[in-house]
Amino acid sequence: MQKFEARATKRFLPGSPRKMRLVIDMIRGKSVAEAMALLKFNPKHAARDAEFVLRSAYANLEDKHENARFDMDDAKVAAAFVNGGPMLRRISPAPMGRAYRIRKRMNHLTIVVQSVS
Repeated sequence: MQKFEARATKRFLPGSPRKMRLVIDMIRGKSVAEAMALLKFNPKHAARDAEFVLRSAYANLEDKHENARFDMDDAKVAAAFVNGGPMLRRISPAPMGRAYRIRKRMNHLTIVVQSVS
């Protein structure tokens, strides 16, 4: 049987890539149904964005191949990775006329979903 593949990308997500990788490492290689359950009940804020992208990747898989039927258990997360995005640099006042830098980080999230059968 032929393996189908689809991907979804969300760019410029607020939050550091390091925190997003903690969530993404849990779902890599799992079935889509299991990954959805893990993300749904994960208390981390990054899990909501990851769940959104995973749903989009699964919808892309179904939409890309209309004549093929996929179940969430028949699809798996083939690849998931997080890349760093641009940083917003802000200045915070500090004592004695100094200033501290605040770096507000962003990340780019990509999830690839593949049919098992």
